[in-house]
Amino acid sequence: MNVMELPVVVGVDGSESALRALDRAAEEAALRDTELRVVYASLWERYEGAALADDLGGTPAEPVLARDIVESAARRARQRHPGLRVTADTVPEEPEYALVRESRNASLLVTGSRGRSGLSEALLGSVSLTVAGHAHCPVLVVRGEPAVRPHGRIVVGVGAESAEALRFAADEARRRGAVLEAVRAWKAPAQGSPSPAALAGESARHRAERAARELDEAVESALKELADIPGLPDAVPGAEVRRRTVEGPARTVLVDVAEGADLVVVGAKRRPRSFGLQLGRVTHRVLHHAPCPVVVVPERG
Repeated sequence: MNVMELPVVVGVDGSESALRALDRAAEEAALRDTELRVVYASLWERYEGAALADDLGGTPAEPVLARDIVESAARRARQRHPGLRVTADTVPEEPEYALVRESRNASLLVTGSRGRSGLSEALLGSVSLTVAGHAHCPVLVVRGEPAVRPHGRIVVGVGAESAEALRFAADEARRRGAVLEAVRAWKAPAQGSPSPAALAGESARHRAERAARELDEAVESALKELADIPGLPDAVPGAEVRRRTVEGPARTVLVDVAEGADLVVVGAKRRPRSFGLQLGRVTHRVLHHAPCPVVVVPERG
């Protein structure tokens, strides 16, 4: 199946965070003119199953709750986006494993930042963190408070491994008619180096110029590749692109620049033979502290 035809998948669990994720996922599916798949994952069937149902003389509370949640979510999505194709399913599996598996056949996977635990959203929940670190498709984690209206600005971090992230961000900006702000961080020479102050200043200037040059090359390459992809709607407007280089650690720069953005997009290198959490320091920091929704895009190669 062409990636343009793959569904947008959203994980729900009845929490307020998942409700915001559902709304964003429905919006993304409508923008892509594709199906929305709503998934509730739980281990109730493995640990309770038919035996408990027999003991209780009926259906256990957990599957009833799961069915109510997914059916309610599907109704909400259809009401907000009439004509949207919506499917809903409950899966007897740990949420993180179920969603990573779902990501194999999805164009985008959407999660909230927290589940029903009621804990503070200052840091990301374990399910969203695991999914972002292992999913096979881009993962949108809905962070921050819901915006009253869009700001019309999408931020993407540009580094050594960000080609897929750039393409995703440019495509998203085009679909929304938003400004794409491509940001590359760079570091000045350490203070107190043995080189004279003048030479240190020149080195910093050269580093800034190199960062700007690499940023331009990466953006132009991504836009060219995006323009060559068949099947993109002709009605999608071209995105205004702003290029920005900022001195400082990338993990801090991106969190700061994301203030007031609708979305911040970062790439994450996938290591096929590694089973650990596949998130670098920059992506990890942005997921935990960004003031807006975050998309983590797998970078392969």
